[in-house]
Amino acid sequence: MTVRRTTEELDTYLLKVFCLLVAERSVSRVALKLNQSQPTISVALRRLRGILGDPLLVREKGGMVPTERALSLLEHAKGALAQIDSMVAQPENFEPFTSRQDFRVGSPDYLAPVFMGSVSARLRREAPHARLTVHSLGPDFDFERSLAEGDLDVVIGNWPEPPDRMHLSVLLEDEIVCLVAANHPLAKKGMTLQDYQQVPHVVPLPYSITQRGVIDSVLASSRIERDERLVVQSFNLAPYLLADTDLVFTTSRHFAAFYANLLPLTILTSPLPFPPMRFYQLWHERNHQSASHRWLRRLLGDCGRALTGVQA
Repeated sequence: MTVRRTTEELDTYLLKVFCLLVAERSVSRVALKLNQSQPTISVALRRLRGILGDPLLVREKGGMVPTERALSLLEHAKGALAQIDSMVAQPENFEPFTSRQDFRVGSPDYLAPVFMGSVSARLRREAPHARLTVHSLGPDFDFERSLAEGDLDVVIGNWPEPPDRMHLSVLLEDEIVCLVAANHPLAKKGMTLQDYQQVPHVVPLPYSITQRGVIDSVLASSRIERDERLVVQSFNLAPYLLADTDLVFTTSRHFAAFYANLLPLTILTSPLPFPPMRFYQLWHERNHQSASHRWLRRLLGDCGRALTGVQA
């Protein structure tokens, strides 16, 4: 491909389009995200190609892929956008009710829907024009990098050892319990440690490739093995597999309570002395002093404490 160089200058719009194009690898998806037409984004891509002297996206089997130069420029582009944002931000003048800010939160699917429901309700009351995007996390997701590069504002998780390179605060603490079918043989008499080792369990795939969760850590340290009969990718699927079976799902009480109110399920006290499951919110230094970010963190913290009574 012959690329014509140009003296045209980059602006914040083109930088934003560039970052989205490299991430999404699709002109149509970027157009949808920016609420613009596909031809408009195609024009922006042509301008970027001329300015940067590179095709940036090339077509291969299965779709578009970024060039090596595009990938090498991505971190610089994100850094430039972050610096521009910090220059024009007016943290002391943040007004939630009139703000149209886009807040981005990373959250695992084992955080009960009632928490995000309360976050949504409060957001609609206090910042009706703001936008909240909730990103699903998984074992292959580099959340520390996403926070550092500004792709996410806050990440929620329950790491046994939270990353010490980030700011954090406790969102909520919760008891670990066992969730079973309402007609489970143990539903009325309760569960002993021997029962726990003998019954079949539903277990989620590991959430983190670098850290064990609280439940797996306690089982390993106590040298207790359980019969992991069903393994599922989604925490939210597990409760639906319990009805009319002898399966057991070990989880947090607020998660279990949500589904026990929805399905014919019963919550049992765990026969093992699990420590509380502690959920944190993490954020990067780049957002630490931002008034809008402090407001978001306070909102999340208030919703977590309202759910379990945890004090900051």
